Amino acid sequence: MKVCSLASGSKGNCLYLETGETRILIDAGLSLRETLLRLEGIGIDAATIHAVLVTHEHIDHIRSAGSFARKFRVPVFASHLVHAKADKYLQKTQVCEFESGAAITFRDVVIDPVPITHDSCDPVGFVVESREGRSACVTDLGIVTRLVTEKLRGCRFLNLEANHDVEMLMNGPYPWELKQRIKSRHGHISNEESLELLHDVAHAGLEVLVMAHLSEVNNHPDHVARIAKTFLAGQNVCAPRIVIGDQYHASALMEL
Repeated sequence: MKVCSLASGSKGNCLYLETGETRILIDAGLSLRETLLRLEGIGIDAATIHAVLVTHEHIDHIRSAGSFARKFRVPVFASHLVHAKADKYLQKTQVCEFESGAAITFRDVVIDPVPITHDSCDPVGFVVESREGRSACVTDLGIVTRLVTEKLRGCRFLNLEANHDVEMLMNGPYPWELKQRIKSRHGHISNEESLELLHDVAHAGLEVLVMAHLSEVNNHPDHVARIAKTFLAGQNVCAPRIVIGDQYHASALMEL
């Protein structure tokens, strides 16, 4: 299994995941040009990717999904509601519609679109399972539901939202309405909520943890790295490699 956080943040999200037989992108929120450059930078030929999975219709997750799929003649996996909402991005694209909560088989993987709460029409996270184990990508979480917690158990790789520091958000420059939206059940989870979820799903087999979708205004990579390392040092369950998702640079291509 190989993974790379190509981009993570409010200006564009894209995750590369490779199993034995399948290469996929989870979200395509960068421009097509930038997506291709970042794939090239980690040594991946974009023409070898088999599909794009879309979590929801917000522009920072779907910007180049259609253009990538049309260029390389690969399917986009999206729910029926997201397909309808994002039709202008997905025109003349092969769209494989799924039902939120119903697992689908594609090549050598089983893709489980997990319902989440966010202010979009039908948002999901993805758990991808193959012979090489389980991987998950869950960002844009308004709240951590029991279902999300259960679905994330047993993952070797986890791309997990850590959007904001509560004090930075509340004391920061955002208007009150936006602060309330971020903190709401349909917004984003905080660093503390992310670590609470990690506490519930930590296990010895967790090898790589990407702390993802950090706010550039209401969070800081050094702070997230510090609290994540402190949390992991305080328990003896797992010791994953910690990666802080970056908006402007791809991570290393990591092999598990």
